[in-house]
Amino acid sequence: MKLIDRVLRTLALGAMLALAVPAAQTAPAEFSNPEADIWQGLNVGMASYTMRKFDLDETLRFTKELGLKGVCLKSFHLDLNSTTEERQAVAQKVREAGLVLTGAGTVTMKTEEETRQAFEYAKDAGMPVITCVVPPEMMPLADQLVKQYDIKLAIHNHGPEDKLYPSPLDAYRAAQNYDQRIGVCVDLGHTVRNGDDLIAVLRQVSDRLYDIHIKDVSAAEAKGKTIEMGRGVIDHAAVIQTLRDVNYQGWLNYEFEKDADAPHPGMIESVGYLRGLLAGMAAR
Repeated sequence: MKLIDRVLRTLALGAMLALAVPAAQTAPAEFSNPEADIWQGLNVGMASYTMRKFDLDETLRFTKELGLKGVCLKSFHLDLNSTTEERQAVAQKVREAGLVLTGAGTVTMKTEEETRQAFEYAKDAGMPVITCVVPPEMMPLADQLVKQYDIKLAIHNHGPEDKLYPSPLDAYRAAQNYDQRIGVCVDLGHTVRNGDDLIAVLRQVSDRLYDIHIKDVSAAEAKGKTIEMGRGVIDHAAVIQTLRDVNYQGWLNYEFEKDADAPHPGMIESVGYLRGLLAGMAAR
């Protein structure tokens, strides 16, 4: 067993025990059966912004080693100005790594040129979702293009500093008059930092919820910072239960903004925490 897998299992078991699962109870199958679905039906991947200081090969290697299922590519790893051939080659590399290319993002669409480019980019790479920021004046064009390309848009909220979409509810309201394929990416951290009731938000936007950036933050206020999962203020067990309640079928993509030069330890801890959380919830 590789070192990283031993560490992940140890962290996961610790997180499970921290949920007060009775000691005599049999450990969940993931700890004895390597073929078990450690994510228990959830689609868990990496937002490649996490690895923005590293190249695509290292990003894919680490994503795979963590046991994640997919990757959402930021322009650091596939340039928006790339050619069709380059986009197709990167998509093939993702598949060869045994991962799903879950989408693009976050992509800003301030102009008609940027908006059209984003859809061509996603089409060439076979991406089903573009996680994005679309200002109100570009929404009519975006509406046309989601119909033309059959690619979903997930508008990303960026918390109290965001002038357009501080809350997922702002993005959700902006999407209401347009095609159903225009929806929301809920960033858990920014939502909590904005003072929103995260669980209520997830339920309210669930019919247009197309991506989630999963993370933890140090405080439920504007000054809160990304921190390793399990050390912050987000109730991830409640998040997971809510997503199951609303039958969320999209991706939960880790976006670990802390430690850009060395995100590996924090990501290992965060993945181990979620694995343990899911195992503990299953054992209850």
